[in-house]
Amino acid sequence: MCGIAGFSSFHKNFLEDGGRWYPILQKINQIQKHRGPDDDGVALFRHCGLSHVRLSILDPQGGHQPMSKQWGDHRCTICFNGEIYNMPGLKRELLSEGMEFTTDTDTEVILAGYLLHGRDYVKQLNGIFAFCVWDESAQTLCLFRDRLGVKPLFYTLQGDTLVFSSEIKGLFAYPGVAPVVDREGLCEIFGLGPAKTYGKGVFQNIFELLPGYFLEFQGTEAQLSPYWQLESRPHEDSWEQTVEKTRYLVTDAIRMQMLSDVPICTFLSGGVDSSLVTAVCSRALADQGKQLDTYSFDFAGNDANFRANAFQPSQDRPWVDKMTAYAHTNHRYLECDSQALYDFLFQAVDARDLPCMADVESSMLYFCRQVAARHKVTLTGECADEIFGGYPWFHKKECFQADCFPWSMDLAPRTMLLRDEIKELLPIEEYVRAAYEATVKETPRLSQDNDEEARRREISYLNLRWFMQTLLDRMDRTSMHTGLEARVPLADHRIVEYVFNVPWSMKCPKGQVKGLLREAARGLLPDEVLFRKKSPYPKTYDPAYENLLKERLLAALQDTSTPLSDFIDLEKTKALLKCPSDYGKPFYGQLMAGPQLLAYLLQVGYWLEHYHIQVRL
Repeated sequence: MCGIAGFSSFHKNFLEDGGRWYPILQKINQIQKHRGPDDDGVALFRHCGLSHVRLSILDPQGGHQPMSKQWGDHRCTICFNGEIYNMPGLKRELLSEGMEFTTDTDTEVILAGYLLHGRDYVKQLNGIFAFCVWDESAQTLCLFRDRLGVKPLFYTLQGDTLVFSSEIKGLFAYPGVAPVVDREGLCEIFGLGPAKTYGKGVFQNIFELLPGYFLEFQGTEAQLSPYWQLESRPHEDSWEQTVEKTRYLVTDAIRMQMLSDVPICTFLSGGVDSSLVTAVCSRALADQGKQLDTYSFDFAGNDANFRANAFQPSQDRPWVDKMTAYAHTNHRYLECDSQALYDFLFQAVDARDLPCMADVESSMLYFCRQVAARHKVTLTGECADEIFGGYPWFHKKECFQADCFPWSMDLAPRTMLLRDEIKELLPIEEYVRAAYEATVKETPRLSQDNDEEARRREISYLNLRWFMQTLLDRMDRTSMHTGLEARVPLADHRIVEYVFNVPWSMKCPKGQVKGLLREAARGLLPDEVLFRKKSPYPKTYDPAYENLLKERLLAALQDTSTPLSDFIDLEKTKALLKCPSDYGKPFYGQLMAGPQLLAYLLQVGYWLEHYHIQVRL
């Protein structure tokens, strides 16, 4: 994994003033160095500048970027962030077409494919990626992003110049790009956060390249085009065929994503998803005479403080023990205490450039840092719930019938602490409603669906576009901020394409949550793990942590010079803090309840202050 950035203008000659532009490219590399601590490089052309930082996974000695290659009179330069899992097969095909290679990297494979086949070659890639190609012959800059948005890519137009970067903070290194937030951005923060509308960067005039799209910049126009879109198709396979194909797709994706020249590991919670990834990886490595390293996460004191509820019925540790014994892994148990959890709240904002999933995200950042001390690559079980229908809102009648985002049905917790004048200025309910309706409207339809199946399809699409994207953003920023590459094999686009069109009666046979995935995994896991009731990512139940949040939030609001006090009402907050916490009624997803709301507001305050945000109401 890596970090990429650059700029392009056809009204400037960057080479005439290289002394100005080279330092800007180098500054962006310094800003994004956490994404690629192993190497860095810059390249400057007449109408384009490129920068790259590298985390070396394939061919550590031969993959320096920006990388240039020529085929006949056609010369291009690439900056690439990601992994192409079908790289070996693609390389063989390109060799048969006469192409020659000087490295063993997937970067060169993409570049060679582009030289031979143009933009459409992106359709051949199975992987997670964001990359740019400067076509020197055509004098065109193209940006590409993977189908599901696993890897980030932000951009802005600064006059006649296109500026792009893996992370938002990289854009601010370009002269004139400032951190400005207007009413729309505040509606994103207070109405949708920690999610955000896909394609938007929350900051004014900052955008994110949509998943499955490419952007072509030539002259003064940035032309956006899709190369992949999810489609609805009739499902004609029998139950047995569906199970068999799902098993193949899942196991094939996991094995493909083990591609690495450095040792891999997995995150293991003891749930179905991470256990399945771990079991497949462990068997593959055992065939090579190797042992898989695994990691699990929990919080100090949870043995005493844990409170079972509908969302988290059980702790993970006993299930992790079962899986490590079953898969014969070399396992490490990692714990985070309340002070570290609080401290990393703000580092998580630095990683995301936005307020995020509060301590759900800060803890992941903390754990990724521990894992990165020993490994560069990990495989996770992320995204199975969005794809196979594992979350409670896929199953609860009130969620199914609600005409709103099912993971955030009540906006009251989001707005109840806002100052009255801010509530009057911000059309939060209307903004959220419009965002929801826009996604429902673009849901791929199938004319033969009945009303119930059509709604199931809407909920699935909402999850893929919104909730899954939030978790993918969390995984990318927390891992890459520590120099760790996290892969998500269950989000292979082939799995998504297939399972999206499987009817609910097969995804959830006889009411069995994620029944299709469980049936497809039979024999790969112990039955007791395979049919374990879902329990999400752990969180702390330490009352000392909540008390720390209360103390710090009150202190922030009592200091009227802090930006947060301009938005959050002190007296309303005091009243809320006198009420007992309710861990069982989250305001976002399954994990963000009362304490996480306090933590999120602290993140908002930190973000406003430390990013020196200009608020334009």
